[in-house]
Amino acid sequence: MLAISRRKAIQEQLRIQKSVTITELAEKFHVTKETIRRDLHSMQEDGELLRTHGGAYILDGVQNVIDINLRQVIKTDEKKVMAQKCAELIHPSDSIFLDGSTSAWFIAQQIRGMSLTVVTVSLKIANILSSPSIHLVLIGGLFSPKSLSFAGEKTCQMLSQYYMDMAFVSCRSVSLEHGVTDANDGDAALHRLALQHSSLKYLVMDQSKIGKTSFSYVCDLKGTDGLVCNCKLSQKWMEGLASSGVHLY
Repeated sequence: MLAISRRKAIQEQLRIQKSVTITELAEKFHVTKETIRRDLHSMQEDGELLRTHGGAYILDGVQNVIDINLRQVIKTDEKKVMAQKCAELIHPSDSIFLDGSTSAWFIAQQIRGMSLTVVTVSLKIANILSSPSIHLVLIGGLFSPKSLSFAGEKTCQMLSQYYMDMAFVSCRSVSLEHGVTDANDGDAALHRLALQHSSLKYLVMDQSKIGKTSFSYVCDLKGTDGLVCNCKLSQKWMEGLASSGVHLY
């Protein structure tokens, strides 16, 4: 296959999947990983995708779901900054909810030495917080290999039994017009329930999610207490958050 044909095929796969890995592309097109790396480099220079360690992704589309193997190496510096801000909001003996996002993984790393109750749907977070100081509640249900976490109706049923001091969730998008939205109904239902069952409700979202709208409605901005972000926001956003009673961290 010619390089131009292969890159068109990669572009089409990205349009459908939103993310790809170098390994899967090399196997699919029967070429070396180095060949795929050159393809992705060229496509990034043309503005067709965003590269990361091990693959590439695109952000367009209201139902965009990026593979966990790529998400865990995207914007790691920004997520560390946000995780530190979240850790400063948590006090010993608090009960908190952490979702299955990679942002939540970084929060877990910051708090694993604290004495807390942590409710989570994430297997990776369960491993990080497997500590005598942590009272860990792992919510089960339908397991998703793509996110290494649990979701679905059974998960929501189990989560509904608990009430937390605070929830930290990383939804797909947030806008002043449409509030908090997610990529699919399952994630939206889980995040909505976690926020409803928490006294303090925090969104943890990097700048790429600000001002955008995804497929499934979670809640209005007024349904949250704080937005933890890695960047300064515009005056319009500051005024919008203030009018909704949301504090920016």
